[in-house]
Amino acid sequence: MIGDLLLQGVQMALVLLLAPLLTGFVRKVKAHMLRRRGPPLLQPYRDIRRLLAKEAIVADSASWVFRAAPYVVFAATWVAAALVPSYATGLVFSWSGDLIAITALLGLARFAQTLAGLDVGTSFGGIGTSRELLFAALAEPAMIMITFTVALVAGSTQLSAIAATMLTYTVGLRVSLALALIALIIVALAENARIPVDNPATHLELTMVHEAMVLEYSGRHLAMVDLAASVKLLLYASLLACLFTPLGLAPADSGIAAYGLGIGTYVVKLAGAGAMLGVFEISIAKMRVFRVPNFLGIALMLGFLGALLLFVSRSL
Repeated sequence: MIGDLLLQGVQMALVLLLAPLLTGFVRKVKAHMLRRRGPPLLQPYRDIRRLLAKEAIVADSASWVFRAAPYVVFAATWVAAALVPSYATGLVFSWSGDLIAITALLGLARFAQTLAGLDVGTSFGGIGTSRELLFAALAEPAMIMITFTVALVAGSTQLSAIAATMLTYTVGLRVSLALALIALIIVALAENARIPVDNPATHLELTMVHEAMVLEYSGRHLAMVDLAASVKLLLYASLLACLFTPLGLAPADSGIAAYGLGIGTYVVKLAGAGAMLGVFEISIAKMRVFRVPNFLGIALMLGFLGALLLFVSRSL
């Protein structure tokens, strides 16, 4: 039992330690593609350490909701990321690693963050919150339809069971899974405030969404928000790897060598996801805010179509 808890603790520590590194790697890839030097690879760690050492400035109009929201957002996002199989399946808490539960945890984090955006009463917070909730109204149903599509193929919504099913030859190449993959990528871009939905580096009030909600935070509160954003990016990269490229995942009750291979494979997958994200973001422009619902509507329709194809024909 102690060994099982230790393996689960390794996964929790792994996602927390690698999250800022993934963010730094994406920035480095983008800078390299633009022929710039860019920030150091470990700069996100330094930023978090610097913010933790600073005093948190809180507005007089802020309530306890504003102060508690960063910790709720970070805790919910970290738990959700830790439930996604990263290097091994069948861990002690794998029974709770359910796609629906992860979607609910991310919804809880969004709820806390939007409340904090409205709590201070600034115009930027209101703008960012309204846009975030508009996008969420399409992103969450799309995520549910993706869950249904994958669950119909695997016969379960548990991530360990889905990963084991995807490794079998009986799955094959399916149109429904390809549609679910494209839909999940679109949802991941929107949920992580990445281009073309949002620009994580902007501070223009007419375009920012996520940054508008957290503009009033500073010090340790901002450190929690930034760390939660990095963990969320890693969560979706892990989810894509677990659902569609589960190669390298160590099965339950494996040896140290299998777990080590799983961790190495997981790091390679994250590096590949970060490189593709960096190349994609410099290859496309940010779209207008009012076109984002159409973009997310594509993900919703693709998820719905994938589930419909499985109902019509199991071979698709």
